[in-house]
Amino acid sequence: MTDHYEALGVDRSASTEQIKKAYRKKARKLHPDVNEAEDAEEQFKALGRAYEVLSDPQKRQNYDATGDPDGRAAGGFGGASGFGGFSDIFETFFGGGGAGGGPASRTRRGQDSLLRVRIDLRDAVFGTTKELEIETAVTCSVCDGSCKRPGTSSSTCPDCHGHGQIQRPMRSILGTVIQTQTCARCSGFGDIIEDPCQECDGQGRVREQKNLKFKIDAGIDRGNRIRLPGEGEAGLGGGPPGDLFIEVDVKPHEVFTRRGDDLHAAVTVPMTAAALGTTISMDTFDGDEQLEVKSGTQSGETITLRGKGVAHLRGTGRGDLKVHLKVETPGQLSEKQKDLLRQLAEEREEEPGESTTESKGMFSRLREAWESI
Repeated sequence: MTDHYEALGVDRSASTEQIKKAYRKKARKLHPDVNEAEDAEEQFKALGRAYEVLSDPQKRQNYDATGDPDGRAAGGFGGASGFGGFSDIFETFFGGGGAGGGPASRTRRGQDSLLRVRIDLRDAVFGTTKELEIETAVTCSVCDGSCKRPGTSSSTCPDCHGHGQIQRPMRSILGTVIQTQTCARCSGFGDIIEDPCQECDGQGRVREQKNLKFKIDAGIDRGNRIRLPGEGEAGLGGGPPGDLFIEVDVKPHEVFTRRGDDLHAAVTVPMTAAALGTTISMDTFDGDEQLEVKSGTQSGETITLRGKGVAHLRGTGRGDLKVHLKVETPGQLSEKQKDLLRQLAEEREEEPGESTTESKGMFSRLREAWESI
Protein backbone atom coordinates (compact mmCIF):
# COMPACT_ATOMS: atom_id res chain seq x y z
CA MET A 1 0.00 0.00 0.00
CA THR A 2 1.39 3.42 -0.96
CA ASP A 3 1.91 5.87 1.87
CA HIS A 4 -0.52 8.81 1.58
CA TYR A 5 2.25 11.37 2.15
CA GLU A 6 4.36 9.69 -0.51
CA ALA A 7 1.41 9.67 -2.94
CA LEU A 8 1.02 13.44 -2.55
CA GLY A 9 4.75 14.08 -2.45
CA VAL A 10 4.72 16.02 0.83
CA ASP A 11 6.40 15.68 4.22
CA ARG A 12 4.53 14.46 7.27
CA SER A 13 4.83 17.98 8.69
CA ALA A 14 3.12 19.58 5.65
CA SER A 15 0.36 22.08 6.35
CA THR A 16 -3.19 21.68 5.08
CA GLU A 17 -2.57 24.37 2.47
CA GLN A 18 0.59 22.60 1.25
CA ILE A 19 -1.34 19.35 0.97
CA LYS A 20 -4.07 21.01 -1.11
CA LYS A 21 -1.54 22.65 -3.43
CA ALA A 22 0.31 19.37 -3.88
CA TYR A 23 -2.96 17.61 -4.71
CA ARG A 24 -3.99 20.18 -7.31
CA LYS A 25 -0.58 20.03 -8.95
CA LYS A 26 -0.44 16.24 -9.18
CA ALA A 27 -4.13 15.87 -10.10
CA ARG A 28 -3.56 17.89 -13.26
CA LYS A 29 -0.73 15.55 -14.29
CA LEU A 30 -2.30 12.25 -13.31
CA HIS A 31 -5.85 12.76 -14.56
CA PRO A 32 -6.65 9.84 -16.95
CA ASP A 33 -7.83 12.27 -19.64
CA VAL A 34 -4.36 13.84 -19.70
CA ASN A 35 -2.01 11.05 -18.61
CA GLU A 36 -1.83 8.16 -21.10
CA ALA A 37 0.07 5.79 -18.77
CA GLU A 38 -1.56 2.41 -18.23
CA ASP A 39 -1.76 2.89 -14.46
CA ALA A 40 -2.85 6.56 -14.64
CA GLU A 41 -6.34 5.79 -13.37
CA GLU A 42 -5.03 3.83 -10.37
CA GLN A 43 -2.52 6.58 -9.54
CA PHE A 44 -5.28 9.18 -9.75
CA LYS A 45 -7.51 7.15 -7.42
CA ALA A 46 -4.66 6.68 -4.95
CA LEU A 47 -4.01 10.41 -5.07
CA GLY A 48 -7.69 11.12 -4.34
CA ARG A 49 -7.72 8.72 -1.39
CA ALA A 50 -4.57 10.29 0.02
CA TYR A 51 -6.00 13.80 -0.29
CA GLU A 52 -9.34 12.79 1.25
CA VAL A 53 -7.57 11.51 4.36
CA LEU A 54 -4.79 14.07 4.77
CA SER A 55 -6.98 17.11 4.05
CA ASP A 56 -9.26 16.19 6.97
CA PRO A 57 -7.65 16.97 10.38
CA GLN A 58 -9.39 14.13 12.22
CA LYS A 59 -8.72 11.52 9.56
CA ARG A 60 -5.12 12.67 9.25
CA GLN A 61 -4.67 12.32 13.01
CA ASN A 62 -6.16 8.83 12.90
CA TYR A 63 -3.97 7.88 9.93
CA ASP A 64 -0.82 9.08 11.67
CA ALA A 65 -1.78 7.15 14.80
CA THR A 66 -3.09 3.88 13.36
CA GLY A 67 -2.02 3.84 9.72
CA ASP A 68 -5.58 3.01 8.66
CA PRO A 69 -5.81 3.93 4.92
CA ASP A 70 -9.27 5.44 5.40
CA GLY A 71 -8.25 7.50 8.44
CA ARG A 72 -10.52 5.65 10.80
CA ALA A 73 -9.87 5.60 14.52
CA ALA A 74 -9.23 2.34 16.29
CA GLY A 75 -12.50 0.71 17.32
CA GLY A 76 -14.74 2.28 14.68
CA PHE A 77 -15.89 5.62 13.27
CA GLY A 78 -14.77 8.58 15.38
CA GLY A 79 -14.09 6.31 18.33
CA ALA A 80 -17.74 5.29 18.53
CA SER A 81 -18.50 1.69 19.39
CA GLY A 82 -21.51 -0.55 19.27
CA PHE A 83 -23.38 0.70 16.19
CA GLY A 84 -20.43 1.27 13.81
CA GLY A 85 -20.88 -1.91 11.81
CA PHE A 86 -24.59 -2.30 12.55
CA SER A 87 -25.46 1.07 11.05
CA ASP A 88 -23.66 0.21 7.81
CA ILE A 89 -26.33 -2.40 7.12
CA PHE A 90 -29.07 0.21 7.25
CA GLU A 91 -27.39 3.18 5.56
CA THR A 92 -28.89 2.19 2.21
CA PHE A 93 -32.36 2.55 3.67
CA PHE A 94 -31.78 5.54 5.96
CA GLY A 95 -29.65 7.76 3.70
CA GLY A 96 -26.18 9.19 4.06
CA GLY A 97 -22.88 8.36 2.46
CA GLY A 98 -21.85 5.69 4.96
CA ALA A 99 -20.39 6.02 8.44
CA GLY A 100 -16.84 5.93 7.13
CA GLY A 101 -17.45 7.93 3.96
CA GLY A 102 -15.87 11.10 5.27
CA PRO A 103 -16.46 14.71 4.22
CA ALA A 104 -17.01 15.72 0.63
CA SER A 105 -14.17 17.43 -1.20
CA ARG A 106 -14.58 21.01 -2.35
CA THR A 107 -12.25 20.21 -5.21
CA ARG A 108 -14.08 19.06 -8.32
CA ARG A 109 -13.07 18.58 -11.92
CA GLY A 110 -14.28 21.30 -14.29
CA GLN A 111 -16.82 20.77 -17.01
CA ASP A 112 -15.94 19.97 -20.62
CA SER A 113 -16.68 22.71 -23.15
CA LEU A 114 -17.67 22.65 -26.82
CA LEU A 115 -16.88 25.30 -29.44
CA ARG A 116 -17.56 25.36 -33.17
CA VAL A 117 -15.18 26.84 -35.71
CA ARG A 118 -15.68 27.31 -39.47
CA ILE A 119 -12.72 26.94 -41.78
CA ASP A 120 -12.03 27.25 -45.51
CA LEU A 121 -11.69 24.16 -47.69
CA ARG A 122 -8.04 25.05 -48.27
CA ASP A 123 -7.41 24.76 -44.51
CA ALA A 124 -9.03 21.32 -44.53
CA VAL A 125 -6.77 20.25 -47.41
CA PHE A 126 -3.46 21.36 -45.89
CA GLY A 127 -4.23 21.95 -42.20
CA THR A 128 -3.73 25.20 -40.33
CA THR A 129 -3.35 26.84 -36.92
CA LYS A 130 -6.16 28.91 -35.45
CA GLU A 131 -6.28 31.39 -32.60
CA LEU A 132 -9.50 32.22 -30.77
CA GLU A 133 -10.47 34.40 -27.84
CA ILE A 134 -12.85 32.54 -25.55
CA GLU A 135 -14.56 33.19 -22.24
CA THR A 136 -14.18 30.38 -19.73
CA ALA A 137 -13.74 29.61 -16.04
CA VAL A 138 -10.16 29.74 -14.77
CA THR A 139 -8.66 29.12 -11.34
CA CYS A 140 -8.88 32.24 -9.17
CA SER A 141 -5.47 33.89 -9.09
CA VAL A 142 -6.17 35.62 -5.77
CA CYS A 143 -6.89 32.55 -3.63
CA ASP A 144 -5.28 29.98 -5.99
CA GLY A 145 -8.47 27.92 -5.91
CA SER A 146 -8.59 27.58 -2.12
CA CYS A 147 -11.89 29.53 -1.95
CA LYS A 148 -10.60 31.43 1.11
CA ARG A 149 -9.34 34.97 1.43
CA PRO A 150 -5.53 34.84 1.40
CA GLY A 151 -4.10 34.63 4.89
CA THR A 152 -7.19 32.97 6.37
CA SER A 153 -8.12 29.36 6.97
CA SER A 154 -11.27 27.32 7.30
CA SER A 155 -12.54 26.00 10.62
CA THR A 156 -13.77 22.53 11.49
CA CYS A 157 -17.54 22.32 11.46
CA PRO A 158 -18.76 22.26 15.09
CA ASP A 159 -21.83 20.18 14.21
CA CYS A 160 -20.19 17.20 12.47
CA HIS A 161 -16.67 17.76 13.86
CA GLY A 162 -15.16 17.57 10.41
CA HIS A 163 -16.83 14.35 9.31
CA GLY A 164 -19.29 15.99 6.90
CA GLN A 165 -22.01 13.70 8.22
CA ILE A 166 -24.13 13.52 11.32
CA GLN A 167 -25.36 10.31 12.91
CA ARG A 168 -28.56 10.18 14.87
CA PRO A 169 -30.17 7.20 16.63
CA MET A 170 -33.55 6.24 15.23
CA ARG A 171 -36.09 3.84 16.66
CA SER A 172 -37.58 1.25 14.30
CA ILE A 173 -39.29 -2.11 14.42
CA LEU A 174 -35.82 -3.64 14.37
CA GLY A 175 -34.72 -1.61 17.34
CA THR A 176 -32.47 1.42 17.45
CA VAL A 177 -30.45 2.10 14.31
CA ILE A 178 -28.13 4.93 13.34
CA GLN A 179 -29.28 7.28 10.59
CA THR A 180 -26.48 9.02 8.72
CA GLN A 181 -27.19 12.38 7.09
CA THR A 182 -25.13 15.03 5.32
CA CYS A 183 -24.32 17.86 7.70
CA ALA A 184 -26.54 20.81 6.84
CA ARG A 185 -24.24 23.39 8.39
CA CYS A 186 -21.15 22.64 6.27
CA SER A 187 -22.99 20.97 3.36
CA GLY A 188 -20.97 17.83 3.91
CA PHE A 189 -17.53 19.45 3.48
CA GLY A 190 -16.54 19.05 7.11
CA ASP A 191 -15.19 22.59 7.39
CA ILE A 192 -16.59 26.09 7.18
CA ILE A 193 -15.05 28.95 5.22
CA GLU A 194 -15.90 31.97 7.32
CA ASP A 195 -13.95 34.44 5.21
CA PRO A 196 -14.37 33.45 1.53
CA CYS A 197 -12.31 34.98 -1.25
CA GLN A 198 -14.06 38.12 -2.49
CA GLU A 199 -12.63 37.77 -5.99
CA CYS A 200 -14.34 34.43 -6.72
CA ASP A 201 -17.05 34.50 -4.01
CA GLY A 202 -15.62 31.38 -2.47
CA GLN A 203 -15.85 29.29 -5.66
CA GLY A 204 -12.13 29.01 -6.34
CA ARG A 205 -12.61 30.07 -9.95
CA VAL A 206 -13.58 33.13 -11.99
CA ARG A 207 -14.63 33.75 -15.59
CA GLU A 208 -12.34 35.65 -17.90
CA GLN A 209 -11.25 35.97 -21.52
CA LYS A 210 -8.24 34.04 -22.72
CA ASN A 211 -6.54 33.45 -26.05
CA LEU A 212 -6.45 29.90 -27.32
CA LYS A 213 -4.16 28.67 -30.09
CA PHE A 214 -4.74 25.22 -31.56
CA LYS A 215 -3.77 23.11 -34.56
CA ILE A 216 -6.16 21.80 -37.21
CA ASP A 217 -4.76 18.71 -38.91
CA ALA A 218 -4.74 18.35 -42.67
CA GLY A 219 -7.61 16.19 -43.88
CA ILE A 220 -10.09 17.20 -41.20
CA ASP A 221 -13.70 17.11 -42.35
CA ARG A 222 -17.03 18.67 -41.46
CA GLY A 223 -18.29 17.32 -38.11
CA ASN A 224 -14.88 16.16 -36.84
CA ARG A 225 -13.97 17.22 -33.32
CA ILE A 226 -10.62 18.28 -31.90
CA ARG A 227 -10.01 17.46 -28.21
CA LEU A 228 -7.82 19.84 -26.23
CA PRO A 229 -7.14 18.24 -22.82
CA GLY A 230 -7.22 20.64 -19.87
CA GLU A 231 -8.54 23.59 -21.88
CA GLY A 232 -12.11 23.33 -20.56
CA GLU A 233 -13.53 25.09 -17.51
CA ALA A 234 -11.51 25.13 -14.30
CA GLY A 235 -12.97 23.02 -11.51
CA LEU A 236 -14.48 24.23 -8.26
CA GLY A 237 -12.12 24.63 -5.34
CA GLY A 238 -9.06 24.61 -7.57
CA GLY A 239 -10.01 21.32 -9.20
CA PRO A 240 -8.42 20.27 -12.51
CA PRO A 241 -9.98 21.74 -15.65
CA GLY A 242 -12.16 19.78 -18.04
CA ASP A 243 -11.43 19.33 -21.73
CA LEU A 244 -12.31 21.57 -24.64
CA PHE A 245 -13.81 20.04 -27.78
CA ILE A 246 -13.78 22.02 -31.04
CA GLU A 247 -16.23 20.91 -33.72
CA VAL A 248 -15.15 21.79 -37.25
CA ASP A 249 -17.37 23.05 -40.06
CA VAL A 250 -16.03 23.61 -43.59
CA LYS A 251 -17.28 26.43 -45.79
CA PRO A 252 -18.56 25.51 -49.28
CA HIS A 253 -16.09 26.33 -52.06
CA GLU A 254 -17.12 28.07 -55.26
CA VAL A 255 -15.15 25.67 -57.47
CA PHE A 256 -14.30 22.47 -55.62
CA THR A 257 -16.55 19.92 -53.92
CA ARG A 258 -15.19 17.36 -51.48
CA ARG A 259 -16.17 13.68 -51.59
CA GLY A 260 -14.14 11.70 -49.10
CA ASP A 261 -10.54 12.72 -49.71
CA ASP A 262 -11.10 13.52 -53.40
CA LEU A 263 -11.87 16.94 -54.79
CA HIS A 264 -14.23 17.39 -57.73
CA ALA A 265 -14.61 20.31 -60.14
CA ALA A 266 -16.57 20.91 -63.34
CA VAL A 267 -14.99 22.68 -66.31
CA THR A 268 -16.89 23.80 -69.40
CA VAL A 269 -15.08 23.32 -72.71
CA PRO A 270 -16.24 24.90 -76.01
CA MET A 271 -17.42 22.43 -78.64
CA THR A 272 -14.66 23.37 -81.05
CA ALA A 273 -11.96 22.96 -78.35
CA ALA A 274 -13.34 19.54 -77.42
CA ALA A 275 -13.38 18.51 -81.06
CA LEU A 276 -9.93 19.79 -81.96
CA GLY A 277 -8.24 19.26 -78.59
CA THR A 278 -6.63 21.94 -76.45
CA THR A 279 -4.83 22.70 -73.21
CA ILE A 280 -6.60 24.72 -70.53
CA SER A 281 -5.19 26.31 -67.39
CA MET A 282 -6.86 25.62 -64.05
CA ASP A 283 -6.15 27.26 -60.70
CA THR A 284 -5.96 24.57 -57.97
CA PHE A 285 -4.95 24.59 -54.29
CA ASP A 286 -1.47 23.53 -55.46
CA GLY A 287 -1.18 26.34 -58.00
CA ASP A 288 -1.75 26.51 -61.73
CA GLU A 289 -2.28 23.15 -63.48
CA GLN A 290 -2.36 22.51 -67.23
CA LEU A 291 -5.19 20.19 -68.32
CA GLU A 292 -4.84 18.41 -71.65
CA VAL A 293 -8.21 18.10 -73.42
CA LYS A 294 -7.76 15.45 -76.10
CA SER A 295 -9.27 15.75 -79.55
CA GLY A 296 -12.78 14.28 -79.64
CA THR A 297 -13.42 14.71 -75.88
CA GLN A 298 -17.04 14.04 -75.00
CA SER A 299 -19.14 15.74 -72.35
CA GLY A 300 -18.90 13.89 -69.00
CA GLU A 301 -15.32 12.67 -69.42
CA THR A 302 -13.00 13.12 -66.42
CA ILE A 303 -9.39 14.24 -66.10
CA THR A 304 -7.77 12.97 -62.87
CA LEU A 305 -4.89 14.77 -61.19
CA ARG A 306 -3.31 12.27 -58.80
CA GLY A 307 -2.40 13.46 -55.31
CA LYS A 308 -4.00 16.89 -55.72
CA GLY A 309 -6.94 16.23 -53.39
CA VAL A 310 -7.33 16.35 -49.60
CA ALA A 311 -4.67 14.96 -47.29
CA HIS A 312 -5.53 11.68 -45.60
CA LEU A 313 -6.35 12.49 -41.97
CA ARG A 314 -5.02 9.14 -40.81
CA GLY A 315 -2.11 8.04 -42.89
CA THR A 316 0.05 9.58 -45.57
CA GLY A 317 -0.61 10.95 -49.02
CA ARG A 318 -3.56 12.78 -50.52
CA GLY A 319 -6.66 12.05 -52.52
CA ASP A 320 -7.13 13.02 -56.18
CA LEU A 321 -8.57 16.00 -57.99
CA LYS A 322 -11.15 14.91 -60.54
CA VAL A 323 -12.06 17.45 -63.22
CA HIS A 324 -15.35 16.70 -65.00
CA LEU A 325 -15.56 18.11 -68.53
CA LYS A 326 -18.75 19.54 -69.94
CA VAL A 327 -18.76 20.21 -73.69
CA GLU A 328 -20.72 23.38 -74.41
CA THR A 329 -22.87 23.44 -77.54
CA PRO A 330 -23.18 26.98 -78.94
CA GLY A 331 -26.62 28.55 -78.73
CA GLN A 332 -27.13 31.53 -80.99
CA LEU A 333 -25.23 31.27 -84.28
CA SER A 334 -24.75 33.72 -87.07
CA GLU A 335 -25.63 32.71 -90.63
CA LYS A 336 -21.95 32.39 -91.43
CA GLN A 337 -21.42 30.07 -88.46
CA LYS A 338 -24.43 27.98 -89.48
CA ASP A 339 -23.04 27.66 -93.02
CA LEU A 340 -19.71 26.52 -91.63
CA LEU A 341 -21.44 23.87 -89.51
CA ARG A 342 -23.47 22.71 -92.52
CA GLN A 343 -20.26 22.37 -94.49
CA LEU A 344 -18.77 20.38 -91.63
CA ALA A 345 -21.82 18.11 -91.55
CA GLU A 346 -21.61 17.55 -95.30
CA GLU A 347 -17.92 16.85 -95.05
CA ARG A 348 -18.65 14.24 -92.33
CA GLU A 349 -21.64 12.91 -94.30
CA GLU A 350 -23.96 13.70 -91.42
CA GLU A 351 -27.63 14.35 -91.92
CA PRO A 352 -29.41 16.76 -89.58
CA GLY A 353 -31.82 14.92 -87.24
CA GLU A 354 -30.01 11.60 -87.49
CA SER A 355 -27.94 10.08 -84.73
CA THR A 356 -24.38 9.04 -85.39
CA THR A 357 -24.45 6.24 -82.83
CA GLU A 358 -23.70 2.72 -83.87
CA SER A 359 -27.31 1.55 -83.35
CA LYS A 360 -28.73 4.31 -85.57
CA GLY A 361 -26.21 3.52 -88.24
CA MET A 362 -27.41 -0.07 -88.20
CA PHE A 363 -31.05 1.01 -88.67
CA SER A 364 -29.98 3.24 -91.53
CA ARG A 365 -28.27 0.30 -93.19
CA LEU A 366 -31.38 -1.87 -92.71
CA ARG A 367 -33.55 0.84 -94.28
CA GLU A 368 -31.22 1.11 -97.24
CA ALA A 369 -31.28 -2.66 -97.67
CA TRP A 370 -35.12 -2.72 -97.51
CA GLU A 371 -35.43 0.04 -100.11
CA SER A 372 -33.18 -1.83 -102.48
CA ILE A 373 -35.47 -4.89 -102.49
